[in-house]
Amino acid sequence: MLVFESYRRAVSSILAELGEEVEDLVVLDADTGRSTGSLAFGKKFPQRYINVGISEQDLIGTAAGLAIAGLRPVAMGFSMFIMRAFEQIRNTIARDRLNVKIIATHSGLSPHIDGASHQSLEDIAVMRSIPGMTVVVPADYMATRGLAREAILQHRGPLYMRLGRDNAVKVYDSDEGFRIGGSRVVADPVDVVIYAVGPMVGISLEAARLLARSGVRAGVIDLYTVKPIDADRIRRASSRSILSVTVEEHNIYGGLGGAVAEVLATSGAGRLLMIGVEERFGASSKDYNELLEMAGLTPRSIASRIEAAIARVR
Repeated sequence: MLVFESYRRAVSSILAELGEEVEDLVVLDADTGRSTGSLAFGKKFPQRYINVGISEQDLIGTAAGLAIAGLRPVAMGFSMFIMRAFEQIRNTIARDRLNVKIIATHSGLSPHIDGASHQSLEDIAVMRSIPGMTVVVPADYMATRGLAREAILQHRGPLYMRLGRDNAVKVYDSDEGFRIGGSRVVADPVDVVIYAVGPMVGISLEAARLLARSGVRAGVIDLYTVKPIDADRIRRASSRSILSVTVEEHNIYGGLGGAVAEVLATSGAGRLLMIGVEERFGASSKDYNELLEMAGLTPRSIASRIEAAIARVR
């Protein structure tokens, strides 16, 4: 049974802890602090918390100015509406390689009740296309804590962290061992290797268990750094498997599937099946799981598509 945790509670807890360690850490939000979890930092460190209001362009511009002044700004907001500030992210932060961390919550289908207008299914593709932008997508609560700590303490330069709302499927028991540019083998692949990010890591593990009942030995690799992606691990794992699969809560164009396809296209290491949201917007639903069913992102749907692809390969 899938166990769901909260991405926003994870980032809220680690930011409050890092505020004690890092005196130049400043957190900014676009009037969504209660929803993103950034307000916990604001209550603890009111002099280092800025609510710019409902103005994502100002959010990014202000963060850029703080970075130029030598501080460590973290800009937070809903993923869909952070996209309003693409120009500022590209021209101000990325071109000047400023040390700004963008933590975007409520990505993918996670703001299920708010409908398609709030469901960001294109953000990985947008951010991955920007030169110099690092893109990380934590799998669960612990991965969020570990990668946020690594991003703020160790990484220099622009970084986009993609988080859901309260849809983190539990995978890890510790927040240690995560590094920017890395990945993790969650289950060893034999016949099939499944590459996944975000909540799809836990869901892919469940799909692998279902496949095992049919005699298909599928493994799962958490490619939590989508850019720069762990190309060496992809080449090794795909060269040993009869089928490679990507699973993401994102449009199949330009996201994780595209990133893995780029690696495989230059290495000739195996066939690729891309599973994600296919050329459509989201929808409104009181139930997150209902949207996963609609998008074909449940364990059963994923397992069925992999079984069909294996049959075609064989």
